[in-house]
Amino acid sequence: MSDLYVFSRRTALKAGLAAGLTGLLLPTLSGCTPEDRPDTVTVAGGEPGGFYLEFAGLLAASLQRYGAAGQATALATGGSLDNIEFLLSGKATFAIALSDAAAQRSAAGDTNAVGISAVGKVYENYIHCVVRRDSGIRDIAGLAGRTVAVGEPGSGTSLTTPRLIEAAGLGFTALGAGATATSGGTVSVLNLGLNEGLAALRNKSVDALFWSGGVPTAAIAAAHRDAGLALLDLSPLLPALRAKHGLFYDRVLIPESAYPGIPAVWTVGLANLLLCRSDTDARTVKKTVEILVNHAQELVPRSSLGVQFLSPESLINTPGLPLHPAAAAAYRELHG
Repeated sequence: MSDLYVFSRRTALKAGLAAGLTGLLLPTLSGCTPEDRPDTVTVAGGEPGGFYLEFAGLLAASLQRYGAAGQATALATGGSLDNIEFLLSGKATFAIALSDAAAQRSAAGDTNAVGISAVGKVYENYIHCVVRRDSGIRDIAGLAGRTVAVGEPGSGTSLTTPRLIEAAGLGFTALGAGATATSGGTVSVLNLGLNEGLAALRNKSVDALFWSGGVPTAAIAAAHRDAGLALLDLSPLLPALRAKHGLFYDRVLIPESAYPGIPAVWTVGLANLLLCRSDTDARTVKKTVEILVNHAQELVPRSSLGVQFLSPESLINTPGLPLHPAAAAAYRELHG
């Protein structure tokens, strides 16, 4: 698969919308009356300070603004795995999740629950391996014998990070209360989310933090200004990662402009999907697709430097998960 490169928000909008939709006249958002729209819609996003909670907030605002719901809100969560469970339990109408997490949950199945479907592929996700600049750690092999924060248990990061560590030829062990760090070729892991993990990195109780998110991630940018951070190149892990876990993973670049003072670095990327339950009503799904396409410019977080997929050609490519039938029909109507 060809490399994916980061491009600016302005370029993303031009490339994803203007070029991708040249000659295509999109219909306006279908009329939605109070009688045929849900009273409330909840979009499960992610951790405070992260890119995808911001995206969830923008999407919720647009769903309400254009009459797709009477009231719409974004939900702060631990991440992808939590989001999927909120979705299946009915606590969320839509959920944002990493493609590998969504595919794994879908494959697991559950005879007591409805399935999950994709509404679209929305953004590229960038895995950050963050260390202190003065740590002396230069590559992932340098994490052997170190203590690493790997995301909250409900996050997509907590699923992907062990796969990365394994692909690097390292073992890992979970640190509980009173446990001590390991040595040799084993990494000691702690389930800390973004903000707790950054605090632990600053006070040197962990040596590295893994985080899956957009670029730049606001909380990482702030911590870098305070403490001085560095990012490790994870791209050498791709062959082993893809061989064992599938083609969800790509080589992507975090540009120098993302975190001033940190050189550009290659890393592992994977798509973020917008999900719904398979029994979500067709009208709500269709109106959401129309918002993703017709109002894409309102769904790009202000700080975004990353790749967005908000055009019909890209939205339909949802690796590992089928589109909701109403979403597929809406894309056909929009794109022919």
